[in-house]
Amino acid sequence: MWRIAAPMILSNISVPLLGMVDTGVTGHLESPAYLGAVAIGGTIFTFLYMSMNFLRMGTTGIAAQSYGAGDNDGLRVSLGQALIVSLAIAFAILLLQLPVGRFAIALLGGDAETQQHAATYFSIRVWSAPGTLANYALIGWFLGLQNARVPLLIFLTINIINIVLDLLFVIVFGMKVDGVALASVIAEYSGLLVGGAFAISALRSHEGHWPLARLTRLSAYKSFFSMNASLFVRSMALMFTFAFVTAQGARLGPAILAANAVLLNFQNLTSLGLDGLAHAAEAMVGKAVGQKDRDMLQHTVRLTLKWSLIFAVGFTVTYLIAGPLIVRTLTDLPDVRKTAMVYLPWLIVSPVISVWCFLYDGVYVGMTRAREMRNIMVFSTFAVFLPAWYLTQSFGNHGLWFAFMLFFASRGIGMHFVYKKF
Repeated sequence: MWRIAAPMILSNISVPLLGMVDTGVTGHLESPAYLGAVAIGGTIFTFLYMSMNFLRMGTTGIAAQSYGAGDNDGLRVSLGQALIVSLAIAFAILLLQLPVGRFAIALLGGDAETQQHAATYFSIRVWSAPGTLANYALIGWFLGLQNARVPLLIFLTINIINIVLDLLFVIVFGMKVDGVALASVIAEYSGLLVGGAFAISALRSHEGHWPLARLTRLSAYKSFFSMNASLFVRSMALMFTFAFVTAQGARLGPAILAANAVLLNFQNLTSLGLDGLAHAAEAMVGKAVGQKDRDMLQHTVRLTLKWSLIFAVGFTVTYLIAGPLIVRTLTDLPDVRKTAMVYLPWLIVSPVISVWCFLYDGVYVGMTRAREMRNIMVFSTFAVFLPAWYLTQSFGNHGLWFAFMLFFASRGIGMHFVYKKF
């Protein structure tokens, strides 16, 4: 379990560091428009690529089951189909980049100068789409093979090269947002080269044949599309919930908006740790399903749940003791600090509430139970979260955080009881 979980936790931790460097290099340029442009462009690609995360999740479950069953031809099909679909989606993004970019930048707003720089950033970084989406497929495939070391190498390659090129292009060569975007493009393809090289080596060690009919016939993709369509809907519902929390915070005033932005960093930090264990659950559960080993399946769920709960309690204790210090570190604005402290208790209890849905996400991915994941997510969003928010509006931001906690609890409870029926 730790051979999978530990590298993925390290991989997750490396991602925020890149965002800090992007912010740092543009935040020291002569105009704040550059920083705003990278923020807008980064938001666009975060939304775009997060919505494609099904390429990673779906591939892990399918590959893990083939690995557990000793189906080396199936391993090739899972990788081939994921790469073909990822490149097809990337081609569509490149084909539609002008209308997509203009719409997204206009939607996010900003003054004319900021939008102009954001358009420059988008027009360059969009060419990373084939590399980024292919990396999703490769990372998911390697996790299915119970190998988290290669995904860690891919993440580290991308982030280290990105950081070095950020500093080189902007500070040494005097580039602006174009340098930040170009660094991201080069870094993604560097990661793809690393992942591709290890994939070739892994395929040699798992001798088999490429069933071309299962890669070239559209009908052969039925199960792939069925699973990943459900995962896509699930991701959209999840992103809607987070966007709704931000939007409602904005309606409650700038201090609430800023305080909620600070507090969401606590939730993101929690996910960095718990997602690593969820990734381990994906791989190990998928292998157990492929081997048709019910005892191993149940043992894996108990083991990953135990460690997830330990981590969740650790996060809660840390936030209880160091929460005020973290808030002060994240912002030096007195009003925002004061407001954040009022709502900090919600983030202190969040890890022990949300841990269940993080863990069961991994279990369901390993079992390729995407339809059930989709249904529970949609129910939790539209039948629990939104009604709870509507009924507690009179409590202001406390009502919003209460609804957000119910959203996590509903997902965990729903997934627990449905899992018992499998």
